[in-house]
Amino acid sequence: MKNKADIGLIGLAVMGQNLVLNISDHGYTVAVYNRTVKKIDVFLEGPAGGRDTIMGARSVEELVGMLSRPRKVMLMVKAGDVVDLFIETLLPFLETGDCIIDGGNSHFKDTNRRTEELRKKGILFIGTGVSGGEEGARRGPSIMPGGNVEAWPLVKNIFQSISAKTDSGEPCCDWVGENGAGHFVKMVHNGIEYGDMQLICEAYHLMKDVVDLDADEMSKLFGQWNSGPLDSYLIEITRDILAYRDEKGEPLVDKILDSAGQKGTGKWTGISSLELGIPVTLIGEAVFARSLSALKNERVIASTILVSENRELTGDKKKLLDDLEKALLASKIISYAQGFMLMREAAKEYGWKLNYGGIALMWRGGCIIRSAFLGEIKKAYDKNVLLQNLLLDDYFKKVLLDAENSWRNVVGEAVRFGIPVPAMASALTFFDGYRCSRLPANLLQAQRDFFGAHTYERVDKPRGQFFHTNWSGDGGDVSSSPYDVQVTSNN
Repeated sequence: MKNKADIGLIGLAVMGQNLVLNISDHGYTVAVYNRTVKKIDVFLEGPAGGRDTIMGARSVEELVGMLSRPRKVMLMVKAGDVVDLFIETLLPFLETGDCIIDGGNSHFKDTNRRTEELRKKGILFIGTGVSGGEEGARRGPSIMPGGNVEAWPLVKNIFQSISAKTDSGEPCCDWVGENGAGHFVKMVHNGIEYGDMQLICEAYHLMKDVVDLDADEMSKLFGQWNSGPLDSYLIEITRDILAYRDEKGEPLVDKILDSAGQKGTGKWTGISSLELGIPVTLIGEAVFARSLSALKNERVIASTILVSENRELTGDKKKLLDDLEKALLASKIISYAQGFMLMREAAKEYGWKLNYGGIALMWRGGCIIRSAFLGEIKKAYDKNVLLQNLLLDDYFKKVLLDAENSWRNVVGEAVRFGIPVPAMASALTFFDGYRCSRLPANLLQAQRDFFGAHTYERVDKPRGQFFHTNWSGDGGDVSSSPYDVQVTSNN
């Protein structure tokens, strides 16, 4: 065993333990600490038993003393105040050039703040997204580091060694950008994850209640889809979930309460989209769908009061299922396009230089949204690094237009049967809105100007010139806008 460890890790919950074992597997020595000291002993005697590359510390001071310089300490603790608490606990024992790494699901604005505060103290900071769950942490996660760029060389070899690899051997880990860029990209990843899961659930709902497939039939169909363009981790596990039987030999999925939880990252994505003015509609609907599911008791009551007539599927079941596969793929494209739109706007707002093809590569393996589909996103950005929107790439344009009729048929059937498809329908609506050269926002601007003197631009005048109309004749010529405006009269 080395006299000094290569890296320290604080927080021995399942993710932390699995990361430690992964780091150890790749030839690095790790010092570990946990606030509940007993957990250290359980870990060293259990999962880490027999490994001389894992060292236990009984205090933060002892942990820091075990590390080679410049010292690197990774926090795998609950996001929020706990991260700040451990940073403050570590600081007295660190020196200029040492590095703290936050591997939890912290909000990117907290990472912005911590990077700057620690920079002033001479301490390097990395906020990194780690995706892949327990298995990913153990066998190879997707890792999305950002923060103080001077810190990257200190952890690059470790992170890229332990990360997942693409089929061609590329690590699913690279430097994302300064300050909170890594955690922002992880947040968007989780938002897209919300969207993917909701889309799959909507497809499941249609299969079950419209096409009347049983669990085995649905499992088989998801298995077939997993060998085509929808090939992905989430489709794969859905196949397995539907095939799983309980102790009575019955589908376990049918016995699970339909009330979903959430940890907040999807909500953060929606809030960021509102703050930055980017219409990430599908992820927003996915978050609201979970909130609606939580109203279980109300929904049960409403189901006995708001009763509609029963309807039966009159068309070809196979055709509807074929259409559903295309609609799911098209909706998925919209979800990712919206996520990349959000990252592009955040890069402008926060001064980050994001590599969008590189981000797609980082998500290609290890993470929850890993899929063959991401390879096409990387190709799109490799072909055109200035690509404004994924929907404008030749590959995605063709998929969407080929799927359009199927997509409309599926959403139409869902509406006819009263099956909620908020994510799929919002995806189709976004597709229609994005390619519409003239939206009715002209009327909206007139309304705003009428009641609030908010001004408007005109199609027959240069952009940047603002006008206000005294619509009623009583409002006067005062505008609420800070712009210089030209006033028109209704006379």
